[in-house]
Amino acid sequence: MTNSWSSDDTGVAVTLRTVTEHPALSVDLVPGTTRPGDLDKPVRWAHVSELREPAPYLVGQELLLTAGVNVPEDPADVDRYVLGLQSAGITALGFGLTPPMHPELPPALAAACVRHRLPLLVVGVRTPFLAISQAVSVALTEVIQREQRTVSAAREALTTATADGLTELAAELARRLGAWVCLVGPSGEQVVERGAPRPLDGRVTALVDRVRAGQGIRSATTEVDGTVVVAQPVYPQATASQVLVIGRAERLGRAERAIVAVGAALLGLAARSGSDTAAVGAAATSLLLDSTAPAELLAEMLGAGPYHLVAGVYDGAGPDRVASGHEWLATRLGTPLVRIGPGSRFTALVRTPPAGHVLDELRGRGWLAVVGGPRRGDRLTGATTEADGLLRRARALGRPIVSGEQRDLGLDALIGPQEAGAYAERVLGPLRELDAARGGELVDTLGVWLACHGGWDRTAAALGVHRNSVRHRIRQVERALGVDLGDPETRMQLWFALRWRSG
Repeated sequence: MTNSWSSDDTGVAVTLRTVTEHPALSVDLVPGTTRPGDLDKPVRWAHVSELREPAPYLVGQELLLTAGVNVPEDPADVDRYVLGLQSAGITALGFGLTPPMHPELPPALAAACVRHRLPLLVVGVRTPFLAISQAVSVALTEVIQREQRTVSAAREALTTATADGLTELAAELARRLGAWVCLVGPSGEQVVERGAPRPLDGRVTALVDRVRAGQGIRSATTEVDGTVVVAQPVYPQATASQVLVIGRAERLGRAERAIVAVGAALLGLAARSGSDTAAVGAAATSLLLDSTAPAELLAEMLGAGPYHLVAGVYDGAGPDRVASGHEWLATRLGTPLVRIGPGSRFTALVRTPPAGHVLDELRGRGWLAVVGGPRRGDRLTGATTEADGLLRRARALGRPIVSGEQRDLGLDALIGPQEAGAYAERVLGPLRELDAARGGELVDTLGVWLACHGGWDRTAAALGVHRNSVRHRIRQVERALGVDLGDPETRMQLWFALRWRSG
């Protein structure tokens, strides 16, 4: 019998202390079962098992909970049970008191845990295992949320620092990680550094060479005289003409690895573009919209989102010198991720869609702009195609368009007045010619019949004619247009043609 709770990401963990010091849990640590530092060991999930030999079903770093249903009684068997759990890599064993079966902790189990230094917790009668699982779950969720906030704040700070150039970007990355930072160039030169040793240790340069010789975006880690050193190529130079190197006393955690990925990407872009804010913004936007960019990189750079692509084209004579500049557009749209040109257009990535007055201001300064629908940070590659379609609609209607706005639903928003009139004339022209030649009412009959959903009696009553006359006219329509009015798509197309026949 087994039951467990585990986090979605097994890299997330809380400490054993989180359980032992939880105020709502009645959990006692058995003296003598721990070594210094055991309470700070990671717990990745809580797992309940009453198997006599649970070790084959464990993966390590669990808080294993048992009510002692199948725990052996013979001291030698208990010793093997504890050694099996220890070899499986569990963090601690929790024993639940369950009168009358186990009103107290079995002495043989306590002795074995003391002998082998396996942390042993006694769970009080009034503390169900579910309460412990929930406590671990809540603590893991808080860790994930805290990491997300940390990465989000770092991403914003690093993006802002990019505008001030490589030196400030490296300094901000060093502050965020509590580490020294160095960007190593293709010849081993330090392109920019913050607190890094000069020169780099030979073991560090060997690590850089190993990363540079690899393929794809990957990192390598080593330890040099008590300093944990991480080397990672910068994007988009995945084959590593430049490599980011970071050194600090502690290993990097999950959130810090995500911050390194963001920093590496921005350093690579900034190093290629210099300190020109417009060039950095354009390069970053190009990267994020590039279908070849790895989805995991986009997610680390941007976060979950959602994000919107704003695109604009020249309206009339186009923008003046000020309004065509990166700074003016970035300020109005609230993002540094703006790319201008080619083709007299711009694209920008924003978190919050610009308000209507901003779109009106853009148009007043010579930009006709559209706003795409929300997309995740790792799902941006289709945004440009959507923007192209929106721009075609915006040109036809002569106004800005925001994807998903109620006023833009339906075919009316897809086709401008001139195109709509031409479509109606082309589709309904044969019927108009017949009506003009014979004095008929085919166009009107078709409109009433479609409005009555093909009902013969209702159409006849509305027109004041016999139902057979309606049938005869509808057959004439089918022959004149060469269509089958039993097809719902054909009826839909004719309905819009009738709506647009006045131009």
